[in-house]
Amino acid sequence: MDTEDKKIIDDFFSGNSQAFEKLLKKYLKPVYNFLRNFVQDPEILDDLTQVTFIKAWKNLKSFDPEKNFKTWLFTIAKNTAYDFLKKKKTLPFSNFEDDEGNNFLENIATEEILPNELLEKAEQEKLFEKKLNELSADYRTLLLLCYKEGFSLQEISVILAIPYSTIKSRHLRALTNLRKILL
Repeated sequence: MDTEDKKIIDDFFSGNSQAFEKLLKKYLKPVYNFLRNFVQDPEILDDLTQVTFIKAWKNLKSFDPEKNFKTWLFTIAKNTAYDFLKKKKTLPFSNFEDDEGNNFLENIATEEILPNELLEKAEQEKLFEKKLNELSADYRTLLLLCYKEGFSLQEISVILAIPYSTIKSRHLRALTNLRKILL
């Protein structure tokens, strides 16, 4: 487990009620962005994100400290989204663009980037995201979890509840398909 997460969780169990807030601040944006893979409505996204963190807070005592907290949290997020979608009877995956073509993925930029470089990077990212949307939802989700969120294939296997060997082969097929689309 991430040593920073372990320290925060230990602080929480030691009686520091503010410790969970540190986890919330650290993972709020990644969980929110992950849930966008399932639901595009901002109001529902806010609710699902909140429910995810409430479930994590309530169940933190059952968390195995030998496991990765981020993987555990994203598994809760995925299950929360699936539960919501089962109730709504909607498809579990959607495009990252709305009807007007507005992209929901955020461009993450560092402060060192010059404005013209930032604009060029944003244009390249928008083109890449458009190409990424041509992949199936399964491949797109896998690649985003791996390369945007930084999960290992083993962690993705846990989050999506899919055997590791299947994730491994899907990852290779996703990269192959993405290469074809980009070329």
